[in-house]
Amino acid sequence: MPFASARHILVSTEEEAKKLKTAIENGGDFAKLAQEHSSCPSKRDGGNLGTFGRGQMVPEFDAVVFSAPVNQVQGPVKTQFGYHLVEVTSRQD
Repeated sequence: MPFASARHILVSTEEEAKKLKTAIENGGDFAKLAQEHSSCPSKRDGGNLGTFGRGQMVPEFDAVVFSAPVNQVQGPVKTQFGYHLVEVTSRQD
């Protein structure tokens, strides 16, 4: 079964997600920004979600994690929880 490791930043608006993505693209530290801005409890660990299998996350999130290039920030990805910036840190297909 495919599995991946990823980290994310969860915010309530697409605008905020885009601002954070720009900050990361301009050299901002993903983990630090996650700690400061994410509304997910994972923010304590820099947005790290650990390792999980396909189908364990909501479908929109899952689709990105199992298709996006590794170590490249994706998003904003809209789910029922809000807007995510997602970075796949490793993946085993």
